[in-house]
Amino acid sequence: MNRYPLWKYIVIAVALLIGGLYSLPNFYGEAPAVQVSSAKPTIKVDLATQSRVEKILTDADIKSTGIFFESTGNVGSIKIRFNNTDIQLRARDLLQQKLNLDQNDPNYTVALNLLSNTPGWLNAINALPMPLGLDLRGGVYFLLQVDMKGAVQKKVTSLATDIRSQLRDKNIRHQGIDRGPDSISINFGSTADADAARSILMTSQPELIWQVKPTGLSPKLVGEFKPTALKEIQDSAVKQNIITLNKRVNELAVKEPVIQQQGAERIVVQLPGVQDTARAKDIIGRTATLESRLADPIVSSIGLGETPPPGMDTFRFGENRLGVFKKSVIFSGDRITDASAGFDQNQRPAVNISLDAAGGRVMQEVTRENIGKPMGMILFEKGKGEVLTIATIQGEFGSKFQITGQPTTESANDLALLLRAGSLAAPMEIIEERTIGPSLGAENIEKGFKSLLIGFAAIAIFMMAYYLLFGTFSVLALAVNLLLLISVLSMLQATLTLPGIAAMALALGMAIDSNVLINERIREELRNGAPPQTAIAVGFDKAWATILDSNVTTLIAGLALLAFGSGPIKGFAVVHCLGILTSMFSAVFFSRGLVNLWYGRNKKTQKLAIGQVWRPQGK
Repeated sequence: MNRYPLWKYIVIAVALLIGGLYSLPNFYGEAPAVQVSSAKPTIKVDLATQSRVEKILTDADIKSTGIFFESTGNVGSIKIRFNNTDIQLRARDLLQQKLNLDQNDPNYTVALNLLSNTPGWLNAINALPMPLGLDLRGGVYFLLQVDMKGAVQKKVTSLATDIRSQLRDKNIRHQGIDRGPDSISINFGSTADADAARSILMTSQPELIWQVKPTGLSPKLVGEFKPTALKEIQDSAVKQNIITLNKRVNELAVKEPVIQQQGAERIVVQLPGVQDTARAKDIIGRTATLESRLADPIVSSIGLGETPPPGMDTFRFGENRLGVFKKSVIFSGDRITDASAGFDQNQRPAVNISLDAAGGRVMQEVTRENIGKPMGMILFEKGKGEVLTIATIQGEFGSKFQITGQPTTESANDLALLLRAGSLAAPMEIIEERTIGPSLGAENIEKGFKSLLIGFAAIAIFMMAYYLLFGTFSVLALAVNLLLLISVLSMLQATLTLPGIAAMALALGMAIDSNVLINERIREELRNGAPPQTAIAVGFDKAWATILDSNVTTLIAGLALLAFGSGPIKGFAVVHCLGILTSMFSAVFFSRGLVNLWYGRNKKTQKLAIGQVWRPQGK
């Protein structure tokens, strides 16, 4: 009656083995480390950089416990692990000095980090510790203010370019376009031209209110943004900046970043595990603006220290050269809708770019007039321009074209990645920053898990005192539930936060509640005069329906929190939902396996060690 087939015990054994293996990495802790990554889009971190780092450390007699090269997408980084923080700081300062000849304009970012001490054989089976949130791991917090005036001004600049092209296409002459903070003014030689332009722009630019204002002999057509259009521009600027920040931060391999809107004009950025505030600011500062310009047709690049042609702008091109460009901008990064790596007609690496309608129209006009001349793509970061590529215009093209001249497929992928990341819709400034140190994070972990263990111990004492052997079975099932929950969170790489630890404590309470239902159901059967073996079978079977109903209803509430919550609420909901699923396995399946193993082989059992069974008089 109360016997499991062999396959059920095999399932239990496999679950325990997997649970033990994947929860084990969480107990090894972390070691101090230094991370080397690229500070510029034109500088790559590769295996050659790793060899250079190893030589620098060896020459200085600084011993490490491991050097690792990691590549996330097309972004590489080098991580060096050390025995203690003293060696870590020495290595950071040395690498910062040796790798960056110009400290004011560094090619590499050297930052403090933490690496897991998980053995290699566990890493080989992808057994990794749970990522910890900002409140447990420590890290940095930024509150960014979006410059809404800058967003509107950028939109004004973009519209002015579109309007100039539209009027040219319609053969309507004007005497110049003036750009205000939130308006556009077009000067005309006659009222007829102003009225003709107004009729066209009212249809093509409906977000502006157009009015002809006479100013002597030269009428002026003034376009002012509608209030709804201004709000839409501002909302779009915040959303665009969030998307760009997400892409940039993800490309830099920061684990589990939190980037979300706060209010109408602010963005919250949380970077767990980053203890170096300067490093964190560098990550935030890597949000860039892309520009396409025509290069000097005679000398497209010069060496450092050489004098550029008059009226030209110069930008860094690699480590030893400068790109020479005209001042006018063809299009900026917000016009790029897609970018992907591919091959040209000669099977050489290239980047396929798609622009929006306005960008395609401008590109068509520029390329038509400049076939055979060089054009470049420049990435602006923190006010400094870095030339990504300079290519020759082979023919007229519009919204879809190729950038050729990439030396390798990898470099084409890198460029496409940078172009897809887009540009900021509006400038931002940091108005608040906080650093949560690793000591505070460790204190939160210690207090959280201490409360969890105290709760577990209190439950264990009560269950074993009240239900005796069946209480011991319940405690073992509770321990298995906790083990499986930790292992599942580790396998899913779900971020653990303080609310997540609270959800673990709640999961323990719900799991033990299931065992209480089972034990009391068995007691009820014994109270009614059922034999011990029958009481066990009927108790587990009848309790299962109640346990299933209660857990399903609770799971529905947890899924609602997961679907509609954010931040700490979602962190709580993830652990809560997984805890419900693991508790159903441990409280019913595993617990009954223990009972069957202990009592199932003795059919003549006369008494169960389940505590005092109170029977009514006469029974």
